Amino acid sequence: MTTRTPRNPPGGTARTRARTANLPRTVLAALAPSVWGTTYIVTTELLPAGHPLFAGLLRSLPAGVIVLALTRTLPRGAWWGKAAVLGVLNIGTFLPLLFVTAQRLPGGVAATLGAVQPLVVAALSVPLLRERLVARRLLWGLAGAAGVGLVVIGPAASLDAVGIAAGLAGAVAMALGVTLTKRWGRPDGVGPTAFTGWQLTAGGLFLLPLTFLVEGTPPPVGTGAALGYLWLGLVGGLLAYSLWFQGIARLPVSSVAPLTLLSPLVAAALGAAVLGQTLGPVQLAGFALSSAAIVAGQLPAPARASRHLPPSGEEPAPVKEKTVR
Repeated sequence: MTTRTPRNPPGGTARTRARTANLPRTVLAALAPSVWGTTYIVTTELLPAGHPLFAGLLRSLPAGVIVLALTRTLPRGAWWGKAAVLGVLNIGTFLPLLFVTAQRLPGGVAATLGAVQPLVVAALSVPLLRERLVARRLLWGLAGAAGVGLVVIGPAASLDAVGIAAGLAGAVAMALGVTLTKRWGRPDGVGPTAFTGWQLTAGGLFLLPLTFLVEGTPPPVGTGAALGYLWLGLVGGLLAYSLWFQGIARLPVSSVAPLTLLSPLVAAALGAAVLGQTLGPVQLAGFALSSAAIVAGQLPAPARASRHLPPSGEEPAPVKEKTVR
């Protein structure tokens, strides 16, 4: 008796190759939210309180201007408007809301609100990227947010209405920015550094008048605050956003979005290592759940059990005869 068995499982080799090729890109993209996880401790320990717009301005505009001066690359045509929209969403709106949340919601509640971003990206991908709303992505998104909640929300966590509204609005703004970045791509011949510079500059220019209208005179900047602003601007701004936008361009948006869960996990780990905050069994279980959601977001969708058809224009995979005695 003979049976016909495929030489390779349908699509298996292609999935393995794609997963291997994406691993270095995923690691580089993951560095961005990991660096952003330092924002919470830098904000609370080094920066002057009550100036979120000023913090967002210094994190964006100086770095953006430096990049424009070095790359000497400006948008053309429709990209003037697109760069402005992306800069306002990813930088000009998100950054001040992030600092508001970090200052008004101690105990890590802000991080949990930011963890809903993968869910918002999944919802926005339906109308903007024409993707199907997959239950698997929603379930892992909920699991990731729940895991972050277990890590950072303690019994003494305070809830501030303004902080909660800012956290949710920031998550929605950046989720929309991520989805539009994936939809529009990047102009030919423009590298990720120049692309980042456009957005940092646009976001900074958006914040410039608002900062002085709302907050008035900038606060005095001591040595510690200066070091904090330099870290947030050069490393957390220029470097991190360059890696982030490069990851969005090269990876599926469903893989990039769960990486944002790394930010609150890094923030909690730094709180334990630097500030002596305790991580008990509940927090460790939350770490495990969120880590599982991040890993699940990088895996391809399970292959269907039904018959596999070759792509249009390709021949079926060759088969060999296997004799069973």
